[in-house]
Amino acid sequence: MADTMIGVIGGSGIYEIDGLEDAVWQAVDSPWGAPSDEILTGRLDGVKMAFLPRHGRGHVHSPTSVPYRANIDALKRLGVTDVISVSACGSFREEMAPGDFVVVDQFIDRTFAREKSFFGEGCVAHVSVAHPTCPRLGAACHQAGQAAGITMHLGGTYLAMEGPQFSTLAESKMYREHWGADVIGMTNMPEAKLAREAELCYASIAMVTDYDSWHPDHGEVDVADIIRTLLGNADKGRAMLRGLPALLGQVRTPCPHGCDRALDHAILTAPDRRDPALLARLDAVAGRVLGAAG
Repeated sequence: MADTMIGVIGGSGIYEIDGLEDAVWQAVDSPWGAPSDEILTGRLDGVKMAFLPRHGRGHVHSPTSVPYRANIDALKRLGVTDVISVSACGSFREEMAPGDFVVVDQFIDRTFAREKSFFGEGCVAHVSVAHPTCPRLGAACHQAGQAAGITMHLGGTYLAMEGPQFSTLAESKMYREHWGADVIGMTNMPEAKLAREAELCYASIAMVTDYDSWHPDHGEVDVADIIRTLLGNADKGRAMLRGLPALLGQVRTPCPHGCDRALDHAILTAPDRRDPALLARLDAVAGRVLGAAG
């Protein structure tokens, strides 16, 4: 058993966590490049926590330029066991109103300009993302959010678009009416896929800011309205996060859904054909299985 360490990837509007004891910003080196920013570490109610602003402090990274591989690798190197992704999103459902939070359990990945895997030529691996989020971790976020007085929706499909522009009206209607998406955002892919490759439990909390462009009574996305909603959502998000240590506990037990064993049968490249340079970069992400194989 290991210590629980909650890693929070904060999206638009959330750039810190309140109440961390012994809080310190620290740089983490990654063979996958520089993470979005330094990582704030500390303890909350006795549980280790790490916070990484996805876009960097001052919001310097666009959704496409976020260094997703470096971010996930850096969190894994720090000892993070559970990743909570918090991000702003648009809603395709009347009942998922601005100010509500959605515990995402499925994704439709429409991104196309991002590196989506730690693996490749020299070490090929295929992990399952049929169920791309951790139900245990999502349920804890749902419970913590409800306790904080937030309107929570348990379950929803997140359409990940490349951006940085918002949807056209035709796209918005298609995603809602024909594809079955519930919310839309720009940052959870390939983040969720990389977390699975790194054997990290991952939960996605989509904070609704608007109705995208499909809603006849709301019209196109208005950035000023989004920012106003973001400010309120950020306070709610921090309140939700404060409730997680009590629910997850200080001691980490094996994930009942197997997130922490995702690589058990995933690597296909024969040991004698694996690229040593790539293996060196995979030391944190896949060290559990590569070390055993070696």
